[in-house]
Amino acid sequence: MELYTIENIQGNYRALGVVTGSTIQSKNVFSDFGQSIKNIVGGELRSYTDMMEKARSKATERMVEQARRMGADAVIGVRFATSAIMAQAAEVLVYGTAVKFN
Repeated sequence: MELYTIENIQGNYRALGVVTGSTIQSKNVFSDFGQSIKNIVGGELRSYTDMMEKARSKATERMVEQARRMGADAVIGVRFATSAIMAQAAEVLVYGTAVKFN
């Protein structure tokens, strides 16, 4: 499955509709405690970075699976959005337009 952030791609295709994927991730209390200490001294919060990378990957997998069920060949206009759900928990949403090449 091809994914594109551009709105249009070359070739003959038809739009099948919007596809989405999302996940909500959180850190456990022990990991979160370690990250709060890191926050005091500065630097990258690596476990949060890893958590968000995994969340983006999981959300993308879910979007691609939805596109495949629709018979899509690609997804265009791919965008990511994040939002805080509660303390130490974030939602990652990915969305785009599923397309089928003619």
